[in-house]
Amino acid sequence: MKALDELTFDNRFARLGDAFSTHVLPEPLDAPRLVVASEAALALLDLDPAVAETPVFAELFGGHKLWAEAEPRAMVYSGHQFGGYTPQLGDGRGLLLGEVYNEAGEHWDLHLKGAGMTPYSRMGDGRAVLRSSIREFLASEALHALGIPSSRALCVIGSDTPVWREKQERGAIVLRMAHSHIRFGHFEYFYYTKKPEQQALLAEHVLNLHYPECREQPEPYLAMFREIVERNAELIAKWQAYGFCHGVMNTDNMSILGITFDFGPFAFLDDFDAHFICNHSDHEGRYSFSNQVPIGQWNLSALAQALTPFISVDALKEALGLYLPLYQANYLDLMRRRLGLTTAEDDDQQLVERLLKLMQNSGVDYTLFFRRLGDESAALAVARLRDDFVDLAGFDTWAEQYKARVARDGDYTEEQRRARMHAVNPLYILRNYLAQNAIAAAESGDYSEVRRLHEVLSKPFEEQAGMEQYAQRPPDWGKHLEISCSS
Repeated sequence: MKALDELTFDNRFARLGDAFSTHVLPEPLDAPRLVVASEAALALLDLDPAVAETPVFAELFGGHKLWAEAEPRAMVYSGHQFGGYTPQLGDGRGLLLGEVYNEAGEHWDLHLKGAGMTPYSRMGDGRAVLRSSIREFLASEALHALGIPSSRALCVIGSDTPVWREKQERGAIVLRMAHSHIRFGHFEYFYYTKKPEQQALLAEHVLNLHYPECREQPEPYLAMFREIVERNAELIAKWQAYGFCHGVMNTDNMSILGITFDFGPFAFLDDFDAHFICNHSDHEGRYSFSNQVPIGQWNLSALAQALTPFISVDALKEALGLYLPLYQANYLDLMRRRLGLTTAEDDDQQLVERLLKLMQNSGVDYTLFFRRLGDESAALAVARLRDDFVDLAGFDTWAEQYKARVARDGDYTEEQRRARMHAVNPLYILRNYLAQNAIAAAESGDYSEVRRLHEVLSKPFEEQAGMEQYAQRPPDWGKHLEISCSS
């Protein structure tokens, strides 16, 4: 394992030059201190977990110290926000410290969020508050544990720095990691500002470093775009299957790698609601849960437009046509597994849709239903779950169809069924009220609940002794928390 001063930097994005980013030093936090760190993320950098508890750790990621090899840069990009194009955005409170590669040869961006003002802060203060930093940390690591592609989070550093939002709060920094922080909006920026040389350089950078296998194809850029389409179809299928709502699917929040990125007013579904809007500021419901699928396609179309200098319009349209079929195939495969099915039948889509409609009309807890469905045989499970539904006749009809479908699926023991279903149906998810409880304690100076919740969510499929309170339906107040983009 490495010490902090043994990290090896290779700042590939910084070498693209000043047209792509601006050199900015982080603004130090007052009295920086560790709130929480991810041992799994530390391992990605070959770091000993013990380094997180050292004073220099908080000083490095709280803006007080800097590696000599680091090159902190604020990236410039643009993007479509709620459907309207904003010509220039950029890292308004973020800094790419540099790229580190580990012993396995993997490159990881080290990116501070909340490190102070940059040329792209747009009247903002460049800071993030403790609550939003905790939420991003927990979400990044929780999604990864669920098997949903995501940026990672190394740590949250708290402070005494006052930050004004609706009220005075304390500033914090979250250190997030990804193989790249390039967004759809990077390509849009150089396309709409008519800078073909920089756009070509960006395209080569992404192709060579992140999609090298596409070099072997007759049309490398088209192959890269097709891979981006496929990754996003799979990503959003996982969001929908596990009830995750991102909240701000602007094109500047869409990763070129097809990972969950830029966490803000996200939420997991408690009671199933296809029309759920997790962002208090999303008055039109553009980014509602059910709209995530078409918005994913809309965003890919925006990226396709920015790639027209490299790829023909007909080829881009053909690649975009892959999105919905790939999404549907991935989603149905995941839902079959969540229902404990190992084979495919033509009516499976209707079986899923009928169940979700029943859940919607009865306010059934989305996560706990699937977990309990795998606790025992299909017949016993549906009998126990029946009381959660208002339309008993409708549920009884579905239950008979489900039991018959399970019987046709194959001959396996109850233990095999339970193990298979529990491996894909989490017991613990990051519910908003759990995050809020942890945030309230942290704002009072007690970080133990943040750390405990992080530990529980790192093993979402395993029943953990003494952690029953994290696997309960939320109290009524916990279902009505309003989350906005403010951080």
